[in-house]
Amino acid sequence: MGYFFFNVVRWGSYFDDYWYSLKSNLVEFPIHIIIVYINVYYLIPKFILRKKYWNYMFSLAIMLVSVYLVRTGLNYLLVTKDIWPEAEDPAKFLELNHIIAVVLGELYVIGFVTAIKLVIDWTIEKQRNEDLAKLQMSTELKYLRTQIQPHFFFNTLNNLYALTLKKSDNALRLIIKLSDMMQYILYEVKSSKASLLKEINHINNFIDIERLRFDDRVDAEMDITGGIEDICVPPLLFLSFVENCFKHGMKENDQLKIKMSFDVLNNGYLEFTLINNFNPKATEYIASGIGNENAKRRLKLLFSNNFVLESKVEGNTYKLFLKIPVQ
Repeated sequence: MGYFFFNVVRWGSYFDDYWYSLKSNLVEFPIHIIIVYINVYYLIPKFILRKKYWNYMFSLAIMLVSVYLVRTGLNYLLVTKDIWPEAEDPAKFLELNHIIAVVLGELYVIGFVTAIKLVIDWTIEKQRNEDLAKLQMSTELKYLRTQIQPHFFFNTLNNLYALTLKKSDNALRLIIKLSDMMQYILYEVKSSKASLLKEINHINNFIDIERLRFDDRVDAEMDITGGIEDICVPPLLFLSFVENCFKHGMKENDQLKIKMSFDVLNNGYLEFTLINNFNPKATEYIASGIGNENAKRRLKLLFSNNFVLESKVEGNTYKLFLKIPVQ
């Protein structure tokens, strides 16, 4: 409607005859609409999207020829006997210059509206792809998080069964700790970010459970530097590293020593350091870097290349360093 009234005013001002301009546009605009919709919803999907360019050019040429005949005939019958009033000299039907003028005008309309449609479609498709990428990332993150602790829960339940058979007082403590962990994982961890304070409490619960499992053969220290109250981090990320200490570093009848630190920097980054002794016979542990592939994949999804993850083995000691941006 805006384009219609613009055209009426434009040519009415040009000819100083707004009634003629209104009548001619009432004739021509339905033709514009028809050919634009045919081009956008039929010719482009049928030929351009299938790379049949010559078929498209031929179909477009046929349509333009038909438009010239229909438009000129209707204008002659309904509007004016002057076929081309814009021209200085009177024009005749099927005159080359008149054909070129009409065809160029229709190509202008087709190109103008098709460009608008393609931009709108591109914007919608771009948003759809972004939404799909976010959904895919969210789904993959949820899947990766489900891989973190299944064997831990099975081992803990087996240990709980053994403590129950012995009628040990530690069974009740283990149930409470396990309940706290399961409540955190099932009900509190629902997004890609979690409170660092809660994550640290979760790690402490995990270590307390392992102490019960291994009869206090676990010596764990934790240092915290900087304010952690308002810091958010990927959920269960650090726990996967701590869990691997027990999975690969625990020797029979020996003590496991773990030292970890959280350092919140003023530049918006968090540094996490983990040092523990490990079993040199655990070749899988050395080859896989304590199975950090899950964590690397999560970090890549969340931070792209804006993180540092380094690990190395020195003698019987494993060292891990992680630096991530935090909110």
